[in-house]
Amino acid sequence: MSRGIEAFAPAKINLTLEITGRRADGYHLLHSLVVFARDLGDGLSVSAADDLSLHVTGPMASGVPAGEDNLVLRAARLLAARRGVQPKARIVLEKHLPNGAGLGGGSSDAAAALRALARLWNVASLSGDEALALGADLPVCLQAPVPALMSGIGETVQPVPGLPEFWLVLVNPGVVLDTARVFEVYAELYGDEDYREPRAWGDPLLLEDLQGWTSQARNALTKCAAELTDRVGAVLKWTWSQAATLDCDMSGSGSTCWGMYGNESAARDVAEAAKAMFPGHWIQVTAVATVATD
Repeated sequence: MSRGIEAFAPAKINLTLEITGRRADGYHLLHSLVVFARDLGDGLSVSAADDLSLHVTGPMASGVPAGEDNLVLRAARLLAARRGVQPKARIVLEKHLPNGAGLGGGSSDAAAALRALARLWNVASLSGDEALALGADLPVCLQAPVPALMSGIGETVQPVPGLPEFWLVLVNPGVVLDTARVFEVYAELYGDEDYREPRAWGDPLLLEDLQGWTSQARNALTKCAAELTDRVGAVLKWTWSQAATLDCDMSGSGSTCWGMYGNESAARDVAEAAKAMFPGHWIQVTAVATVATD
């Protein structure tokens, strides 16, 4: 990466995603427990320049747009406009997360860019409310790496630091699911009748408490994604069959699936078995950031 101000854009994982209602404008209301990978994500560097540019590199750069529709550039221009500065910077984005995977890659990249550009331009970064115009995941990604409960359409973020330590195995089957289409399937399957009050948060201090909570809250979009690709169901069925798996589900609108483990050794053993079972799938192990100082 080029030298400059650097920022880390961690993978965002939805451990739960309850749908609690729908606004008059059609946007669904959500309640989601979001955690961030401690050591898995994209890298970003910004440096002074005469204009604004974005250069995408890394093993997952293929297919990532580098033009004005890239969320990083949109975030940079919004920050400059809101703070009254000229949008001048050379941005280098090093992609390690698969594109369109339900891991908040674009939103996490944009949040990292806002943090780095705020330092470069010596201005305050965008608030969650200001950044919401860029997407529903921006407010929670601005809180990274602190775990949080996200609700509404993403505008309400309640940090929940102090989760018990655990590891995740992430498996992406290589299928890009369109978020709008996944929500369309939700409407087709459930209409307006499956909304519910979000499960009360109990500040779990033990992993078994967190496991109990996630196993009840679940991701309401998992079945919808499974309607669009049988690979999601295949990964989850296999993950559940592993003796060390404490819980598993899909992140966001997919198609990345996660399995929860109590220690790194168990997670790595399952990941190795998954690589043999699903050759060609993107498979990674990560610890979860549990406190603000991670």
